[in-house]
Amino acid sequence: MDYCQRFYAPQFITRDVAHKGILEKFEDLLITYFASEKPFFIGLPSVAYFADELHLSANYFGDLIKKETGKTALEFIHLQLLEAAKEKIMDTSKSISEVAYELGFKYPQHFTRLFKQKVGVSPYEFRGLN
Repeated sequence: MDYCQRFYAPQFITRDVAHKGILEKFEDLLITYFASEKPFFIGLPSVAYFADELHLSANYFGDLIKKETGKTALEFIHLQLLEAAKEKIMDTSKSISEVAYELGFKYPQHFTRLFKQKVGVSPYEFRGLN
């Protein structure tokens, strides 16, 4: 039993530290993705895209994010997407449709629906409030 504890205990400690690093890398990748022009050319990112960037399987990555944050990886992506959207909406020289296309949406209606569902007001109303 002593041998097993010595052998397995260090691995579990190392994994917890590695998981924290993955979460930080994921947040950095999200911020970088939405700050770049990738959404316009590639579209909305998927969980599989970020898992691939971090060299993990999509299922393992999703489980890891859920365990560490209590939110699914897709919810995490949507949160960052909405933060980027809020910043872009404030630029009144662009229409809401242009903002939607810049964020990777194929159809502006999908952007408006997601925004209203998560924020509580439409992008137009949000622009008017702020």
